[in-house]
Amino acid sequence: MGKKLGAWLFALGGLMLCHALVEAGEPIRIGAIFSVTGPASFLGEPERNTAKMLEEDLNKAGGLLGRKVEVIVYDDESDTTKAVTAVDRLVKRDRVVAVVGPSTSGSSLAILPKIEEAQIPLLSCAAAKKIADPVKKWVFKTPQSDSLAVGKIFEHARKSGIGKLAILTASDAFGAAGREELKGLAPQAGISVVADEVFGPKDTDMTAQLTRVKGTDAQAIVVWGTNPGPAVIARNRVQLKITTPLYMSHGVASNKFIELAGPENAEGILLPVGRIMVEGQIPANHPQKSVLSSYIKEYERRFKQPVSAFGGHAWDAVMLLRQAIRSAKSAEPAAIRDALEKIRGFQGTAGAFTFTPEDHAGLTEDAFVMVRISKGSWEMLR
Repeated sequence: MGKKLGAWLFALGGLMLCHALVEAGEPIRIGAIFSVTGPASFLGEPERNTAKMLEEDLNKAGGLLGRKVEVIVYDDESDTTKAVTAVDRLVKRDRVVAVVGPSTSGSSLAILPKIEEAQIPLLSCAAAKKIADPVKKWVFKTPQSDSLAVGKIFEHARKSGIGKLAILTASDAFGAAGREELKGLAPQAGISVVADEVFGPKDTDMTAQLTRVKGTDAQAIVVWGTNPGPAVIARNRVQLKITTPLYMSHGVASNKFIELAGPENAEGILLPVGRIMVEGQIPANHPQKSVLSSYIKEYERRFKQPVSAFGGHAWDAVMLLRQAIRSAKSAEPAAIRDALEKIRGFQGTAGAFTFTPEDHAGLTEDAFVMVRISKGSWEMLR
């Protein structure tokens, strides 16, 4: 009897030791590059907050594959060169299994060669279509592409009887990508671009560009950029008493834009946004409703600030990785990549993601709704 009890205790001790080794094993390390500081901090700060919030949530729920999850965040300070340095560190020193971010299109495009060389999955949090089109084996993205946003704007413009547009685009990667889509898609949408102006992302006055636009027969203006430039244009437009309708890109889809422009200057501006910005206005039976409601509730409780579409892009990226790791039953980069490519109908904050070997962006135009800024808030157009 004593021998049997001893053997049983020995076996039990072995099982406990194995469990302890699993618990104490290497964490699954996910890299993240966000613009937490610098001009693009309105993108990167909510992304960083969201990623670290999810790290805590995942570990409270037992981690992934019995291992803890560690999200290693580097701040690229809104600087493309620093994003490249950060991805080098994540790959070579931190040995991450995947990377989330960067926040901006310029930084995302800059790190693509290193991601492909390292052969680890990237889930970019930037919108430029060319990040994932043409398809690159290891590269995916979570924001709605600029081409989908352009399509939504053109659809609204045509229904409003608008056929002539002036465009003002930032001279950075996001603005250049938007300009390319605006000019490329205009003819098939029956739109004429009658003015084509460019502004610097750090410019503090755009009255010269707007004065030239005012002298054309443009029926509406489309601005493509991220803060603060678009907010400056919104203020200058009011100062010049231009009443032509103004469209913005999804690159300003946060309350920060209204704050920078001033509610009185942002009044009436139109733009395509993800449903996260108007969660309270979407039906209770919409497939995204529960995802949006729970994310918004947790984020705003934790950080005492409103959510933005940009934090949502980080939520989608981390949760897509969670699903891929679970589906693959592996945290090996190649297995994660293959599992990402098989995801179908994943309800995220940006929309329903379906990745395929031919599509690493995963969203359709349905991921957008058109909104009007009204009295300092977002009004969904029906």
